[in-house]
Amino acid sequence: MRIFVDVLREPMLALLVAGGAIYFALGDLREALILGLLAGLSVGITVLQEARSERALEALRDLASPRAIVVRDGVRQRIPGCEVVRGDLLVLAEGDRVPADGWVIEADGLRLDESLLTGESVPVRKSGCAAPFPPEAPRAGSDDLAYVFSGTLVVAGSGLSVVQATGARSEIGRIGQSLAALEIEAPRLYLQTRRLVLLFAAGGAGATLLAVLLYGLLRNNWLEGALAGIALGMSLLPEEFPVVLAVFLAMGAMRLSRVRVLARRAAAIETLGSITVLCTDKTGTLTQNRMSIAELRLPDGPSCDVRPDAVLPESFRPLVELGRLASAPEPFDPMEIAFHDLGARGVADARSPRPTDGWRLQHRYPLDPALLAVSHLWETGGGDRIVAAKGAPEAIADLCRLGSEARASMQAAADAMAARGLRVLGIAEAAWRGIAPPPSARDFGFAFRGLVGLHDPLRPSVPDAMAQCRSAGIHVVMITGDYPETARAIAREAGIAEGDVVTGDRLASMDDVALGAFIRRTTIFARIMPEQKLLIVAALKAAGEVVGMTGDGVNDAPSLKAAHIGIAMGGRGTDVAREASSIVLLDDDFGSIVTAIRVGRRIFDNLRKAMGFIVAVHIPIAGLAIAPLLFGFPILLGPIHIALLEMVIDPVCSLVFESEVEERNVMRRPPREPESALMPRALVGWSIVQGATAVAAIAALLCWGWISGLAEAQLRSLVYYALLTIVLGLVLVNRSFSTSLVRAVMRPNRALVAVVSTVFLFIAVAQYVPPVAGSLSFAPLGLREFVALAAVALAVLLLLETLKRGINVGGAR
Repeated sequence: MRIFVDVLREPMLALLVAGGAIYFALGDLREALILGLLAGLSVGITVLQEARSERALEALRDLASPRAIVVRDGVRQRIPGCEVVRGDLLVLAEGDRVPADGWVIEADGLRLDESLLTGESVPVRKSGCAAPFPPEAPRAGSDDLAYVFSGTLVVAGSGLSVVQATGARSEIGRIGQSLAALEIEAPRLYLQTRRLVLLFAAGGAGATLLAVLLYGLLRNNWLEGALAGIALGMSLLPEEFPVVLAVFLAMGAMRLSRVRVLARRAAAIETLGSITVLCTDKTGTLTQNRMSIAELRLPDGPSCDVRPDAVLPESFRPLVELGRLASAPEPFDPMEIAFHDLGARGVADARSPRPTDGWRLQHRYPLDPALLAVSHLWETGGGDRIVAAKGAPEAIADLCRLGSEARASMQAAADAMAARGLRVLGIAEAAWRGIAPPPSARDFGFAFRGLVGLHDPLRPSVPDAMAQCRSAGIHVVMITGDYPETARAIAREAGIAEGDVVTGDRLASMDDVALGAFIRRTTIFARIMPEQKLLIVAALKAAGEVVGMTGDGVNDAPSLKAAHIGIAMGGRGTDVAREASSIVLLDDDFGSIVTAIRVGRRIFDNLRKAMGFIVAVHIPIAGLAIAPLLFGFPILLGPIHIALLEMVIDPVCSLVFESEVEERNVMRRPPREPESALMPRALVGWSIVQGATAVAAIAALLCWGWISGLAEAQLRSLVYYALLTIVLGLVLVNRSFSTSLVRAVMRPNRALVAVVSTVFLFIAVAQYVPPVAGSLSFAPLGLREFVALAAVALAVLLLLETLKRGINVGGAR
């Protein structure tokens, strides 16, 4: 209903109604009814187009809704937040947006930002409680409440919650908020389109007023002058521009979602084709994020290559067991899953059960930017406590207080493992006999136990995607927290161009000038902390690059927001990262980024084709509407004829061009200039050439018909049929910027087939069904006229196709 009401305010509808009213005043009831019917058809087509866009946006809103991890039947599942139901066991993790109200039954350092409800930005601490739960939910804002609220943000820790209320029954639902709304906006595109519409509308209004005055003063018939003015106004009114923009952006976002890419902001579609630098992380984006332990190495030098079916040597089992103890008991991270999997295999090979089965995890020391290691304190049951740690080799060396010789030996072993493309972790162990755990893991007396190398296979799509980036003029930069040698090995395998490698420590020591000197030739940033990504983005932007940046964590949000295109990981990414980004990869695959760039370039190309076609097709329509006033011909086109043409033009713009396949060179040309106009001068000039050629051809045909003595109704038929066929020719010419006419015709496009079939069916009906011909003031044509018509249409098509080869339209060639 809202769409229907909006359509009733459309200027084209107002002109159709005004024309019907004038025909009614002239006593021509048939013409008035036909215009009323066309007004209804116009409303119907517009409503269908708008509804199509709304359905696409609705599907995108479902994709963009916050996600949730729930435990159902003992299995963790990742589902859309809107599918959470009362009674679900909800897993809360740092960076997640809470999808529903619920009671907390387990809290491990859990803190939430409840400012959405309270206005207070200080995070509040959560505690756990046990069933039965209180009948009334508490109010938000206090520490140690065992209750979480929908829409709030987990800023630290983890926990489990039993869902109590969803949707309108939640606290945020009661105050009418909605967090699942998808922002679909393209400010620069809409500004350019509005400028075009205003320009055409101003010219159309002036021409309409002039036509009415000329007709009224010269022929002394103001009502017919008003009809002529309405016809001219309809011919110049560019109502297709905003419709095409809305449909293309909505359907473009939907097309991206079909390749597992969510465009949260439609403005991103326009920017995709301008990306010059693509910053990507390694794990899970270039690689499959399916970790498996490939090598174990003890401090004194012995190493073991781990094979899927081989028995793990006894001397290496303690190293694997320590890695398992330093991981979450119920792992979710692929790296920790690898430790559990190999540890379970070791139990199957051992002659006795695992001795750690009865131990209890007493305290956790999480990963810290100042110490890239995780430590877990375990109670063994006999009063003793054991601490297991895993982390970056240099962090483990610091924890173990290794001397220079031992540190150098560890570094050499880690470099050798990393050169194979392995992710290297150090393992350490400590004993603790105190009662209360110390505040820092540095307070334990750790002993170095060895190195573990984990293999994460490259995604199959990456090498080809890298090749496409190179051919498209896009510079790829890897940003990873991994070891520099590991990053180099993966970069070589992926096909990333050779360049400088900058570590996080080196980056921290650089000033803006030094970073600016390095930024263009650096291809790998290793051992980078998430907050350092913002420095990299700022430096690239300062160098004049258009930056795409990937990220998945809470700390990635600033860099995602600062980049021209923020790309969040949909699988492993946090809701905070998703909300800060403009693009979400639903499968976390680097190949999907390149696919998105390809689709984005295609969408923008097709948008330009449609806009160029609209300008070109309005020129002959306007010429036929005004020529009779200037040269004394009878009025050939009335509002009814213009309205019928719009029934052809609208579907052509929103269906035919929108579904056109990509140009052959779409990924073999440099990125589009970010400030380039939607309709550059070359495209405007080309549209004017097309329109002027069509006007000249139809004028020549009109003069030939006039000299040949055709009656007014036959002239009208001849000119209108010629206009329809030339419009179809303009579609064929504008379908491709770089492909020949023959190839363009052979390319499949079901929407084009439907439009062409409809046009020729209409011509046949108007030619051979007298009531229809009479309603349109047409008269049947002979074979001579159809031959002349076909010759003119074919000549226009071949001439424009020849001229097109020498024109570079917006860098598309």
